Amino acid sequence: MPSLKQIKRRISSVKSTQQITRAMKMVAAAKLRRAQENIIKARPYSLKLRDVIKDLAARCDRSLHPLLALRQPKEIGVVVVTSDRGLCGSFNSSILRRAVREIKEFEKIGAKIHLVTIGRKGTDFFRKRNYDVIKSHTQLFQNLHFGVAASVGESLIELFKTDQLDRIYLIYNEFKSALQQNVIVEQLLPIIPEEGDIVQRNVDFIYEPDPLSVLSGVLPLYVNVQMWRVFLESNAAEHGARMTAMENATENAKELIDSLTLTYNKARQAAITKELLEVVSGAEGMK
Repeated sequence: MPSLKQIKRRISSVKSTQQITRAMKMVAAAKLRRAQENIIKARPYSLKLRDVIKDLAARCDRSLHPLLALRQPKEIGVVVVTSDRGLCGSFNSSILRRAVREIKEFEKIGAKIHLVTIGRKGTDFFRKRNYDVIKSHTQLFQNLHFGVAASVGESLIELFKTDQLDRIYLIYNEFKSALQQNVIVEQLLPIIPEEGDIVQRNVDFIYEPDPLSVLSGVLPLYVNVQMWRVFLESNAAEHGARMTAMENATENAKELIDSLTLTYNKARQAAITKELLEVVSGAEGMK
């Protein structure tokens, strides 16, 4: 059995850890509130824009704009959005497992996979395993704003327009609540309508000044807005996962402190009993 001094030192160490995890939980909770407000504000516009663009893609001639071009998926780009820091439970591991699974499925159709990683965790994971990471972005969530998402969106558009990538998929955590984050896989480019929207249209939009000018304005905007939504989703999901993880760590520390305290009290009682027996035995020996 460990000595009383060792147990006491362990209790002190766990209490220090508990203070840190409690503080990290409070910080994550404060950041989560702001992140949740941001994603709630951004979702209606981005989702409605997505519906409009997908409806537009079902109506118009796909040869009008390069972002609508359908090509054989020989070169597939996968954008994996993770965090820069750990201590957020299964937030990163769930995304990375899903990404590896999706990459294997893409490889089955004979496609070559190129990765664009967002976040240090994803970048480190794939580079250590010799995946083809053509672009990596870290520390984007430190000062997150629309310009950051637009910059990434523009780089993806350029890769697609220059035929370096035939399809681009996004893999990220969608924020549901502090306790729940869903891993989402969705196609970003080329822009395609939902399966239920692929029907014969009897009407068409009126384009002013012309279809190419309209598409050249709204399609890049669509990509940038969707990247902005994905970043906000991932940011809120990360803070929610970290808050939950730190809450669980704080509770585990409390249970461990209680267990160590009980062990300490038992050891202390055994030591006192032993000392009493020694005193009594000594007294009996002097008679």
